[in-house]
Amino acid sequence: MKNKVIIITGAAMGLGLATAEYLAAKGAKLSLVDYNGEALQDAVKKLKDINADVELLTIEADVSNEEAVKNYVEKTVETFGRIDGFYNNAGIEGKQAPMTEYDLAVFKKVIDINLMGVYYGMRYVIPVMQKQQYGKIVNVASVGGIRGVQNQTAYVASKHAVSGMTKNAGLEYGQDGILTNAIAPGAILTPMVEEAFKQVNPDDPKAAETEYAKRNPTRRLGVPKEVATVVSFLLSEENGYVSGQTIAIDGGESNIYGNS
Repeated sequence: MKNKVIIITGAAMGLGLATAEYLAAKGAKLSLVDYNGEALQDAVKKLKDINADVELLTIEADVSNEEAVKNYVEKTVETFGRIDGFYNNAGIEGKQAPMTEYDLAVFKKVIDINLMGVYYGMRYVIPVMQKQQYGKIVNVASVGGIRGVQNQTAYVASKHAVSGMTKNAGLEYGQDGILTNAIAPGAILTPMVEEAFKQVNPDDPKAAETEYAKRNPTRRLGVPKEVATVVSFLLSEENGYVSGQTIAIDGGESNIYGNS
């Protein structure tokens, strides 16, 4: 990954930051995109502690805004001259509610960020990679993109769509030297997942986490670095033939849903 130019959206925390830390240690040049400017600056400090010489570009942007996406792609090319990899990670969970009671404004926001944000990213990054005849893209789906999740209709709909777009990108742009994959993390201990457990059990979120972990074959939840290592492989030169796939990172739990 040394000197590879990688864009990471949702880079200020969670899975985005964990991957940024992993890639910074390997010498990648990083374009960090997030809507939270303050958190983005905190992330820069953490990355500099890992590698004082890491080359960073920070861009405050809302990925649901097409012009903002076009801008972060253009700024990355202006600064680094190319885009070798794209970790299309930014997303939100929304709220938990039965399908017929789901707040429509929240539903639309989830679709705008999780689906349109990912689409806009590919729409503007892929032409850059076509000119290079090289590129690696990793979209973030979810186990909610390969199965149902009760009370999370908007999230599940958006993540299934991400998985579908990933398949299409793999089909359409493989001839241009672009490999596109998605990851499907399960319950990884990130701020977003912690918030989900607060919604499940506001009085004792830790109890909800413990109960959820009991169902996993590993009897634990994942940690962000375990996702970062898979993403790093998919973005690296070591990946030469994996494309159009949605790869679960969930301790094997998705294999037992509906059977226990």
